[in-house]
Amino acid sequence: MKEGIHPKYHPVVFQDTSTGDKFLTRSTMKGEKTIKWEDGNEYPLVIVEISSSSHPFFTGKQKLVDTAGRVERFQKKYAKKTV
Repeated sequence: MKEGIHPKYHPVVFQDTSTGDKFLTRSTMKGEKTIKWEDGNEYPLVIVEISSSSHPFFTGKQKLVDTAGRVERFQKKYAKKTV
């Protein structure tokens, strides 16, 4: 690899805001905050809204959306009026 053209690849802690889970991995992202990890070292902290611990694909839990009610309300609101 050429020197100086690649971003620094280093350990980073990611925290999921919806579940509170934290995991340590390697990334090129830079966190503004730091956190002390279980091994006693400090790592940059990157806060994410969704991760594998909260995403419906990985958890198997999916929110059901009432699409039938939405469609009926839309049709009622924008239905053609007969004169």
